[in-house]
Amino acid sequence: MANTECLQQGRFAGYQQKVIEIEQGSCDDIFSFLGCHLEKENQVSYRVYLPNAQYVQLMLANESQRFNRYKNSDLFYLEIPKINDFNQYQLNIQYAEQQIKQYDCYSFPSALDEEAMYLFSEGTLAHAHRHFGCQKRVINGIEGIQFSLWAPNVLAASLITDANHWDPRVHLMRKHPASGVWDIFIPQLTCGLNYKYSLLLKSGERIEKADPFAFQMQQAPNTSSVVCTPQKIYQSAASQQQDKNKIDQAITIYEVHLGSWRRKGAEGQQYLSYRELAAELVEYVIDLAFTHVQLMPISEYPFDGSWGYQPVGLFSPTSRFGNFDDFCYLISAIKSAGLGVIIDWVPAHFPADEHGLAKFDGTHLYEHADTRQGFHPDWKTLIFNYERPEVRSYLLSNATYWLEFFEIDGLRVDAVASMLYLDYSRENGSWVPNCYGGRENLSAVSLIQQINQAVYQQNPNIMMVAEESTAWQGVTNFTANGGLGFGYKWNMGWMNDSLSYMSKATIHRKHHHHEMTFSMVYAHSENFILPLSHDEVVHGKGSLINKMPGDDWQKFANLRCYFGYMWAHPGKKLLFMGGEFAQYHEWSHQKSLDWHLLNESKHLGVQNLIRELNLIYRKTPALYQDHLRAEGFRWIDSENCQQSIFSFIRFDANKSQGVICISNMTPQVYENYQLGVISAKKYQLILNTDEKEFGGSGVSPGVEFTVENKASHGFEQSIRITIAPLASYYLLADIS
Repeated sequence: MANTECLQQGRFAGYQQKVIEIEQGSCDDIFSFLGCHLEKENQVSYRVYLPNAQYVQLMLANESQRFNRYKNSDLFYLEIPKINDFNQYQLNIQYAEQQIKQYDCYSFPSALDEEAMYLFSEGTLAHAHRHFGCQKRVINGIEGIQFSLWAPNVLAASLITDANHWDPRVHLMRKHPASGVWDIFIPQLTCGLNYKYSLLLKSGERIEKADPFAFQMQQAPNTSSVVCTPQKIYQSAASQQQDKNKIDQAITIYEVHLGSWRRKGAEGQQYLSYRELAAELVEYVIDLAFTHVQLMPISEYPFDGSWGYQPVGLFSPTSRFGNFDDFCYLISAIKSAGLGVIIDWVPAHFPADEHGLAKFDGTHLYEHADTRQGFHPDWKTLIFNYERPEVRSYLLSNATYWLEFFEIDGLRVDAVASMLYLDYSRENGSWVPNCYGGRENLSAVSLIQQINQAVYQQNPNIMMVAEESTAWQGVTNFTANGGLGFGYKWNMGWMNDSLSYMSKATIHRKHHHHEMTFSMVYAHSENFILPLSHDEVVHGKGSLINKMPGDDWQKFANLRCYFGYMWAHPGKKLLFMGGEFAQYHEWSHQKSLDWHLLNESKHLGVQNLIRELNLIYRKTPALYQDHLRAEGFRWIDSENCQQSIFSFIRFDANKSQGVICISNMTPQVYENYQLGVISAKKYQLILNTDEKEFGGSGVSPGVEFTVENKASHGFEQSIRITIAPLASYYLLADIS
């Protein structure tokens, strides 16, 4: 008997220590112990750890055998002679109130792609979302879900879910030391389960983190990831018609915050769902003849007040408006309607929420450790470490994911200036110079170039847009020429100058004339979008209509005149929701737009004007084709500061069509105004912002204008026109 006990103690040497490690969730080589193992040539050991199980049976081929319990622990073991397919088995588990039959997750090999992990560690993996997070896999003929996590500095990692009662002992993961990745395959797992990762830090502390690659997350204030293994569910014909994003096309963008565009319910407190937005928003944008919809950040975010600009789930469409499939439905509806769709993308920073990326594995894994490099003083957020290769793969993959999976037309990259400059919004001594002693963030620059180059190479018809507020050279130049490689740049200079001018009392505008003309000095230096975005109608800045001076009539006339000037100015157009019908109140993310204002003719008139501007813009090549070249624009009179009248002509690419824009920025009427013009038989009025249908006075300057052989403004010919107060006109002519 003594000899038998000694033999058993030798055979089970180390079991006690393993039980302790599993109980503590600290076993980093769990697959070498649990599962099935060929111990000798003809003997197989099976070991499972199942908390609260009363007994366990091994279901192998056509027979079953009962496991032994190790002492009083939850470890069960069985040793049997080897048979063919000894690793193809199931477990029959008896709990107090139920019996479960399942496959043993520790009997499956890893499906981790080692070549992909090499590229991930190199910083060049553009499809990390196909390898990390939860992925549907078939291993040994069994369908299930593989979870993979990059957390190189933890002692152990566990998958915790609704299914295992959030117990970190149940699904300890396999470590791949070369890449710092942990993985586990869970057979027959159901989508829709909530999950996180339980991580044992080197300090002994245990923390819980959401999945950085999760495709779906719980709605805040809940913080779990949701098991979701999306397959591409649509292929719209319109998605292949992407000429609409090119620089020689008409592009007018309607910027939308989904949570406050329109709400429902008695108190207007309920969001529209993605599917409701697919019907109502798409119909509205089509009616107003915009070409694109731009969605403010939809990556999951915990704090409503960040509007999405502090994302915690970069791969997860926010659950505020529905699940992953519902979001796909919205994008499909937008694309199928022939509209382009752009989403705001935020690679510049992330919040410090405990369940997110901050100190993910107990170290500053995703962010810089030095707060002079890794902390935004303005937004109190963390900055990605753009030098770390794995972080570069993470961000590159995220950009690729949105563009490829959803066939998104473009990404508007937020806060690019904060990425480019090491001293962005920092006092002297509170930032770290680059290796050359300069203020440029060389790692961020190279990452931006890498991402733009990669996504354009994959699909040259997309549009990458930079919200970049400085004079950085070559934002939209090719990376091969040293540029950042964006397709478009927001013209923040034009926006600031023009809004500053428009806010001045009309009597004082003559002293600020240059604010409206200066933009043409650099208008062709980049491929610009003219933005009147959400940032200009919030935080005490006032709505667009309330930036305008004068009485109520003048405010509306000013805004209509300004829109007319904007739509004729070189550059694509972007307008934030509410601006299209002159909402009085500042935008608030907490409530719906003031749709009731459309019951008033003056607000409806502005909306009618926006529709007409979009229609004219789209069917008039001179207004959009040649905006990159100086030859596409010519001032007629840029110096009439005394009368505050601006006049210029736009040309199409073939110089066969010309459109004259005249904007009178004062409440004065100018009769019989002489204006120099390009040679043509006649000019036809195609827009008058003072029309009654737009809320104007309805005084018409005429329909057609005969050209006189009388020199004016440096032109050999001219026309005469009566200009209404605070009005913009477009005059079209065939000049071929």
